[in-house]
Parts: sequence; C-alpha cells; structure tokens
Amino acid sequence: MDLAGVLLAFFLVLVLVISLLSNLLVLLCFVYSTELRKQVPGVFLVNLSFCNLLLTVLNMPFTLLGILRNQPPVGDCVCQAVGFLETFLTSNTMLSMAALSIDKWIAVVFPLSYTSKMRYKDAVILMSYSWIHSLTFPLVSLFFSWVDYSNVYASCTLHLREETERRRFTVFTIVFHATSFMLSLVILCFTYLKVFKVARFHCKRIDIITMQTLVLLVDIHPSVKQRCLNEQKRRRQRATKKISIFIGSFVICFAPYIITRLIELLPFVTINYYWGIVSKCLTYSKAASDPFVYSLLRQQYKKVMINIVNRILKRDLYPSSGYNSSLDTENDYCLHRTC
Repeated sequence: MDLAGVLLAFFLVLVLVISLLSNLLVLLCFVYSTELRKQVPGVFLVNLSFCNLLLTVLNMPFTLLGILRNQPPVGDCVCQAVGFLETFLTSNTMLSMAALSIDKWIAVVFPLSYTSKMRYKDAVILMSYSWIHSLTFPLVSLFFSWVDYSNVYASCTLHLREETERRRFTVFTIVFHATSFMLSLVILCFTYLKVFKVARFHCKRIDIITMQTLVLLVDIHPSVKQRCLNEQKRRRQRATKKISIFIGSFVICFAPYIITRLIELLPFVTINYYWGIVSKCLTYSKAASDPFVYSLLRQQYKKVMINIVNRILKRDLYPSSGYNSSLDTENDYCLHRTC
C-alpha cells in the first residue's frame, strides 16, 4: 500500500472512532434525560444518530478492509447486504436532516402554533415516510442485482454489473439521488433561509433597542458601550454561522460523492481510484460531524453529559438547584438564541 492509501485508511479509522463515540453519546444522553425524550426533535435526532451508528459499525469497517486489501473484503451475499444497508442508511440520514430543518422552521417561524403543528405523532409520521422512502431504492437495486463491490470506492455499493443494464441503472441512479440528496438539500435551503430571515428581523429589532438605550444612557462607561456593540455584532453573525454550518456540512460531505456517482454514469468517464475513496470517506465524515452539529454542542446536551459524568463519579453538581433542563430546549427555539 502506498502513502496515499495509508493516509486514507488512517482518516477513515479516525472518522470511525469519532462517529462511534459521538453517536453513542447522543443516544446515551437521550436514554438518560427524561426531558430529551419528551421533545419532538428527539425523534429525528435519535433516528439520525441510530442510522449513523449502524453506518459506522456495519459499513465503515468493510470499506476500511477494501482500502487495506484492495479487493472485496467479503463474499457476494454479505457484500449485497452491506451495500443494501449503505444505500438505505445514507438516504435515511439525509431525510432525517431534512426533517430536523422542517422542525426548526416551524419552531421559529410559527412559534405560537408549534405544539399543534409538530406533535410527536407528526414526527413519527415523518420518520415512517423516511424509512419507507429509504427502503424503496435499495430493494429495487437488490432486485436488479445492482449492488456489488466497487473498486473505485473500495466498498459494497450501487454498482453496474452488466453493460446492457446501463440505461435502466442510469435512470435509477438519477432518480435515487434526486429524491434523496437533492430533495433534502432543497428542503434544507428553503427552511433555514426562512429561519434566517426571521432571525435577522428580530436581530434588527434588538439592535434598534440597544442603540436607543445607548443614546439615552449618556453617562455609560465607554467599555460597557463597546461590549454592547461587540455583542450586537456577534448576534448578527450567530444566525449566519449556524445556518452555514447546517447547509455547508451537508453539501461538503455529500455533494462530491453524489456528483461523482452521476458523472460515473457516462460510459466514457473513468473515476480516479483515490478520488472515489476520498469522496466516500467524506460521506462517512458526515456521520462523525452530525452529533456535534445537531446535538452535543447544545447547552442542554452539555448539561446532560455533565450529569452523567457526575453520576458515574458519584458526585452531585446541583445539590438543590432545582435545575430544569427543559428551559434550555425552549431557549434553543427562541429567536434570541437563533440570532
């Protein structure tokens, strides 16, 4: 194995370890916290972490073996099962992220009617559709024997065996990526841009009140005034930063692989071996980043993790504080947190 192969294998091992630990931590927080289990977005987050965890355990190791051995790591039957899972889990995670963006949009744009528009039952219906949608395409690919080991991606995935099937396989691949990646991307862009508009509007209102207050407080110390102006600037940047992370991480991790798979459909195009593996590893890296993007960096999850650590160490960090973690959840959906 050359240096490039070693680096790719090392990167995949790193992604595998981070993804395994972080997604397990999200599920542990969900099991530990009653408040997290009561929240509707928890349905989407658990589904996302569960799919990422399965992808980490059942797919990444076989891709790693494919890189190390440069040959199919398992037999045909197991390879088809692994490829089936990869297609299903990848599509399911995309739709879960789209569902999370819909939940955020309703919470921010329609805060007064959120509890009636997004109930637990509605979340379950969305996830049921996600599972049915995600199962349809791998079942079709399995029926037509379009799942096999691909040397380009060093993994068991969608792969054309017979050249006579190219036309049907091309149509299938385009429809699959259009209804998974493109559909999710359109939903993400629409919902988060709506959230961004509302956030910017409320930030401007807060800025006006801040400036009026500073004008009235003539005797205010210059350092205090400067801190207020700095906070005003950070508040304007906060919404842009969050939405850029949500959409940017989705595009950076998935777009190279999807575009490569579509270009590969052209019979005169040959995909470079290293680029194929790099694009595949990028899709796996989304499983490692999702827990931090959607869960672990939120204040409520930090509190739950601290409580878990203190329970393990048999310490009580809040002996009689009466802390209610649900307050953090409400704050996450308040516009001043979005700004």
